[in-house]
Amino acid sequence: MYVVATPLGNLQDITLRALAVLRDVDMIAAEDTRHSQRLLDACGIKTRLLALHEHNEQRAAGQLIEHLEAGKHIALITDAGTPAVSDPGARAVAQVRAAGHPVVPVPGPSAVAAALSVAGFVAEAGFRFVGFLPPKQAARRAQIAALQDDAAVLVFYEAPHRVCECVADLAAELGGERELLVAREMTKLHEEIARMPLGEAAAWFAADSNRVRGEFVLAVAGAPRREGVDGEAERVLSLLLAELPLKTAARLAAEITGVSRNALYSRALELKQG
Repeated sequence: MYVVATPLGNLQDITLRALAVLRDVDMIAAEDTRHSQRLLDACGIKTRLLALHEHNEQRAAGQLIEHLEAGKHIALITDAGTPAVSDPGARAVAQVRAAGHPVVPVPGPSAVAAALSVAGFVAEAGFRFVGFLPPKQAARRAQIAALQDDAAVLVFYEAPHRVCECVADLAAELGGERELLVAREMTKLHEEIARMPLGEAAAWFAADSNRVRGEFVLAVAGAPRREGVDGEAERVLSLLLAELPLKTAARLAAEITGVSRNALYSRALELKQG
């Protein structure tokens, strides 16, 4: 089974390899067959489509395995971008692999990679793909709060009817000074990409009603390096101090937490003296 990335919006982004695979396989498992049929028609591909979406994925995966066992070759696609990344497909991939059949990636368009490539965020800690946050505000804020000390760039997907609530919660939990990249309708006719402090995002959306339309990737700069010692760093330091000499404990705590070694050493002295 081939896992094939398809365009986010601009059909010219499809790869030559993806076209070859979609033409040559015996069938294509698609999230929305009507949507995917337009892509196939535009590319002159006649391969049969099979529906595989969030409501039938378990059952459809069984069908895929039956076809694979019969010697068929299958491509898995989603409505846009790379399958099984915040889209249906992961369960099917897991079941196909568990049944002993090869699963081959055919890479291509990815909303996460596209947004990060134009964000301009330099982060030694890389990025953390969070995907869609919970729809309920309490759960959403709790999840954001758990990420507030993460040094990695945080990447979210969001729907148009929740994007304003989402950025408001991001600003409330992460602080208005953190930089936000909004990537809207990427590769499509009304693509819009803007970077601003989180504290200015509400006004940016309010300035134009069109800015809340479409599909969104939100990327937030990672937490700045702290010179002070937060609660988690102190917990790690205390555990190490119980078993190791002070200098060694401070050095290892710095490597584990990313907090300044000098700050941890000073705090270790205070803990020892206390």
